[in-house]
Amino acid sequence: MAGSSTHTVTNQPPPLVGYDLFTADRALVEAVERHTGPDVLDEVRSELSALGRAAGSAQVQEWAVQANEHPPRLRTHDRYGHRIDEVEFHPAWHRLLGKGVSAGLTGAWTRPSGHVRRAAGFLLWTQVEAGTCCPLSMTHAAVPALRTDPALAAEWEPRLTSTVYDRELRPAERKPGVLFGMGMTEKQGGSDVRANTTEARPLAETGAYELTGHKWFCSAPMSDAFLVLAQASPSQGQGGLTCFLVPRVLPDGTRNVFLIQRLKDKLGNRSNASAEVEFAGTWARRVGEEGRGVRTIIEMVAATRLDCALGSAGLIRQAVTQAIHHCTYREAFGGKLIDKPLMRNVLADLALESEAATALTLRLAAACDDGGEQERAFLRLAVPAAKYWITKRCAPVAVEAAECLGGNGYVEESGLPRLVRESPLNSIWEGAGNVQALDVLRALQREPGALDACLTEIGQAHGADHRLDRAVKNFFTELADLDAVEGRARRLAERLALVLQGSLLVRHAPPEVADAFCASRLGGDHGASFGTLPTGLDLASIVERAHPGS
Repeated sequence: MAGSSTHTVTNQPPPLVGYDLFTADRALVEAVERHTGPDVLDEVRSELSALGRAAGSAQVQEWAVQANEHPPRLRTHDRYGHRIDEVEFHPAWHRLLGKGVSAGLTGAWTRPSGHVRRAAGFLLWTQVEAGTCCPLSMTHAAVPALRTDPALAAEWEPRLTSTVYDRELRPAERKPGVLFGMGMTEKQGGSDVRANTTEARPLAETGAYELTGHKWFCSAPMSDAFLVLAQASPSQGQGGLTCFLVPRVLPDGTRNVFLIQRLKDKLGNRSNASAEVEFAGTWARRVGEEGRGVRTIIEMVAATRLDCALGSAGLIRQAVTQAIHHCTYREAFGGKLIDKPLMRNVLADLALESEAATALTLRLAAACDDGGEQERAFLRLAVPAAKYWITKRCAPVAVEAAECLGGNGYVEESGLPRLVRESPLNSIWEGAGNVQALDVLRALQREPGALDACLTEIGQAHGADHRLDRAVKNFFTELADLDAVEGRARRLAERLALVLQGSLLVRHAPPEVADAFCASRLGGDHGASFGTLPTGLDLASIVERAHPGS
């Protein structure tokens, strides 16, 4: 008929906005309840629900879109020709980062159940816009490194753990809160930081140093200070690779020499700036002993590696949420997609990956809160295994979730392409897959207490599922054969992560979740792609549990 509209919109899902990401995530809620002290549980629930509502709001989601559509820009000079080396961000970036700081995502170290509540918040905030999580992670993780020097810690820790976001570049002494970045890798070395060539020369009678060299990757270059590694010339110590604190602005208000050569043009994480920087007589303070740089910064690295696993768990959860939401409303071939047996198999398979990642990362956060010798040993082995496996699973989950939306999932407006671009990042940052697998191997070979702690954790589920028991036995068989073990390091890391996840799910997840996980991930009844779970499982209950509207 002439004049009739051809643009009536039907069979499209409503926007997924105006919901609480925390309370909608049963696996996360239960993990928080499991690992949070009873005296602060109500407070933590309220705090995370407030953050979950903010994350699910239309306003915050719009900020995330704006921050990605307007990536940071480097300004090396001002209009008069003075070198300023500043990174400009869209206002939406600052709003998101400010929200993360005010939510306590840099302040786990001094609060009851601080690591669990902060880990849950980090997992939630990653689902909004992962780019802002880099400075949040670096700032949080700098605390244990600084604690190797009590004077530095006393000076900087209150600012690092502050809930006040101050974006202005001025002396840290005049700021209520600060952000930290990190510079470790160089052009010639990458993960092999002992190949670093940046030099640190002691300044006579001041206790300070000046740095000359470069960093190929400098995280969060707009930060107030940075922890960097450089080769110290011998002074009172032995020299060698040493950790240094580099402030962006000196106490007298002048800019430190921090030359930002360019910003990296990255596949994803586009709202966040990563830079190449040069040092040329850059003022720095030593952190820890000379020649002990790796040992000093290793606790920071462990914390950021846990954040990589948490970040991937958050991305996985958001991808699964978007897929289930779409399939709940979209009809095809005479019914809702979510009711189609094959699509239900895909969604349940993805949901298993999300729940397993959430359970393991929150368990690691709880170990950080405990702080005892047994839990520290557990973390030494479990963190690199979890970082290896969970971050590896993120990309295939994101791609499969996008496919659940069909062509709509390939369109930027859906948000899935942003998740897909982001999904490989955490497996690369803070040590890529081989680095993590070799770290697992080192812990197994050199720290028997670490293996004992992991086996104690896994053993709490002994006898509850025959497939888990068999997988643990197979893991022991792998350990018994040390021939060409380096070439099997990835296999060991994967198996350790899977049996840890299986043990947690058998003990704490609903039976239908544990059954499906053990059958597919441990029992071998699974194909090479998602959506190949065996028959006889309660897939509808698994999908319903992961539903954001449940």
